[in-house]
Parts: sequence; C-alpha cells; structure tokens
Amino acid sequence: MPRQSLPNSFPKRNAPLRKHLTPTSIAAFKPATEGFLWDDVAPRLAVRARPSGAKTFIFKGTLNYRDIRMTIGGVESCPIAKAREEANRFQRMIEEGFDPREVVKQEETARTAEAARLVAEAEAKRIEAERVATPAMEAWQQYIEARRAIWSARHFLEHETVSKEGGEPRTQGRRPGESATTLPGILRPLLLLPLEQIDADRVRVWLKDEATHRPTYARLAFALLRAFLNWCSDRIDYRDQVQAGACITRLARDELPKKSAKDDCLQREQLPAWFAAVRQIQNPVIAAYLQTALLTGARREEVAGIRWEDLDFRWKALTIKDKVDGERTIPLTPYVASLLSALPRRNEWVFSSPTAVSGRLQEPRIMHNKALTAAGLPALSIHGLRRSFGTLAEWVECPAGVSAQIMGHKPSATAEKHYRVRPLDLLRMWHTKIEGWILNEACIEQPSETDARLRVVRNGL
Repeated sequence: MPRQSLPNSFPKRNAPLRKHLTPTSIAAFKPATEGFLWDDVAPRLAVRARPSGAKTFIFKGTLNYRDIRMTIGGVESCPIAKAREEANRFQRMIEEGFDPREVVKQEETARTAEAARLVAEAEAKRIEAERVATPAMEAWQQYIEARRAIWSARHFLEHETVSKEGGEPRTQGRRPGESATTLPGILRPLLLLPLEQIDADRVRVWLKDEATHRPTYARLAFALLRAFLNWCSDRIDYRDQVQAGACITRLARDELPKKSAKDDCLQREQLPAWFAAVRQIQNPVIAAYLQTALLTGARREEVAGIRWEDLDFRWKALTIKDKVDGERTIPLTPYVASLLSALPRRNEWVFSSPTAVSGRLQEPRIMHNKALTAAGLPALSIHGLRRSFGTLAEWVECPAGVSAQIMGHKPSATAEKHYRVRPLDLLRMWHTKIEGWILNEACIEQPSETDARLRVVRNGL
C-alpha cells in the first residue's frame, strides 16, 4: 500500500501564506521575490508569483515522501474554480497511490491520439465523399484501360465514341439542321453522374429519351453500360457504389422498340438497274466502292479500309481487316480486280479521298441514295449490300460455309469450326462463280483473268 499523503496543514513554523483566492487577492499579491499564495479552500493549490509579474496556479503534494509540484495554468487563462478542481483531482490521484504527473501525461497522450483519430476519420470521410461524388467517367476510363488489351479495335472505339465530350468540328455526315460540331457521346450524360446515382430510374429516363430518335444505338449503349456496371460491381473500389438493377434487361425491353432484323436486300431483277445507276456516279472511287462492297460481301469499314498493300494482283488475293478475327484473305475476283486497278493511287488507301482528313472515303451513302432514287429502287443501306451478297450467292448453290467465310462470318457449326479448311483456290472458284452470275444478271460481261492482268499492267500496278 502506498504511503498516505501529508495532512492538509503544514507545520506551524513553515506555515505558508494562505488566503481565499479571488481575483482581487491574486492581483494584490506582489512579492519582491518568488512567492506562493496558498488557497484556503483547496490546500494544495497556490498562486506562484515571479519577480517579472507572471502568476500561475500550481499544485503541490507528496507521494511516498517525495514532493510533487505541477503547473495548472496561468491566472489569466485559468479560472480559479477550474484551478481548485484540478488541484483536488490531483490530490485524489495521490491518495489513490497514483502519480498525477504520469496520469496527466497519459491523458495528454490519449487526447493527442483521439485528436489524431478524429482528424483521420474526418479526412477519410472527406476522401470517401469525394470518391462517391466523383463522376462515373473516372471508373469508365479505368474500365476501358483494363479491358482494352482483350477488346478489338472496333469495340474499343465504340466505348470511346459513346463517352466522348463532343464539340469537335464535323468532318463528315452532317445532316440538314445539324450543328457544325459533334454531339457528346450517348452515354456521357450518365457517366458524368456519380456512380451511385446511376440507378434504374435515371437509366429508364435516359433510355426513353434516346429511344425516340436513335433506338438501335441506344440498345448498343445500354449493353455497354450494363457491362461496365457489372465490371464495377466486381471491383472493391466501386462495388459499394453500384446500384443493383440499374441495367436490368426489363428496362430495355420496356423502353426500346422491339428489335427486328433488317431485310433490305437487292433482288435478282433489281441488279441491272442498280449497276446501271451506280456506274453512272461521277466519282469513280464511290462507284468502285459500292460495286466492291456488293461483290465481296464485306462490311462497310472493311471495304473502306483496304490499302494498296492489301491487294495481290499476281496471286489474285485481297486481304481485309476483319473486325472479328483481325484480318482475312479472300479471292480477288476478275471484275473487282479491274475496278480497283483503275482507281488513282493518291495515297495508301485504295478508296482514297483528297478532301477527307483521313485520306480515304468516309461517306458513300449520299451518292448511293441518289443512285437508288435515280434507278427507282427502294432504300438500301450499305450493309444491305453485304446482305445482298449472301442472299444472291444462293442462286449458284454456293455452300453456306463458303459464302460465310468470304463475308467474314464466324463458323456456326461444329463441322465448320473443326473440319473445314478451305484453301483460297476453292474460295476463288465459288467467289468467281458468284460474281459471274451477279454480273450476268446485271447484263455486264465479266472480264477474264487474262483481261484483268492486262489492265493491271497498263495501269502500272
């Protein structure tokens, strides 16, 4: 057991100066040297006065026969009642066997730790609030970078397009009444919101608005958004912000018109009128582009992206940048070879354009639509030419796998995937037959392979 503290009274011969501490008594206490004015209410409390005039409250006690002196605070900043409370508290610590200096030190350490904890907690809340308030665009950019390596170039471009800022000068495809600058990407209004605010209600409103003027594109954007939110829900940084059910299938089914397959296609009896009108187009590049698109069954951008280095007139081969597999090689049929060999070599592109920023053909639809109108034919999209090739190929009883391989369709059956390896010569036999039949129906003579080679030589290719 610790020794008891000294009694509250000092020996008579060392009796300290005691008074009832008040502001007046403290102000009147002005010793010539350092002096102590003890309180008559709290016996261990005193005012220490220095010759400089500075006065502070102090506590003095005894623990285990050792004096303990502690400063409580300046008389200007510490009220007398507070000083008495502290002095009595320190005395109770001594009576319980604790050194008040150690207790105060521990209390100060605890206060410092608590203050640091509160600061850290406030900072964490601030960071969390900023994170939650950060637009979903930041997560979208991380999503693109994380998935870019396994996406095709086209799929990556689709994500860039739907989230673009817009405001850039239009270089192509400007319709009457449209602004001279590009519009923001279709998903940008949603991606500028914090991730946790992209919920089913907002997506529904967005879908309803977009469905009125571009339902097909809205369907694609909805699928991209759903894949993005699924990715976020699997990431620890974003999973607590993703709203479950923001892109449930029912939303697209309710707000978008029913998806229907397009069926625009050239019929057998329309071939003469179509070829006659297209061959009358004054721009030979566009005329050759449209005929090549029909006779190869390739996709719009696959045809537009053909470079001169992709043509092999000697071995009658054409390499196309495939959007699915990277590239594919198809036969260079006689009529297509004669069309391409006659085109001017302005740059690397076969279908070049001196006015386009990219240097190649960008918008063949305008001239095509005019040709359709002149020929009295119904509306036909550029993709409809690809559909026409696949349909017309059946007239020569071409195996479905052959036409699909020429067009760049992925095999759909086990036999096609694993048991059909068709050499280019086999594809050429059928492809030349398809081209010959189409040209015959259009009343156009198919050039022989010798004629095609001679024409190439005359053009210096």
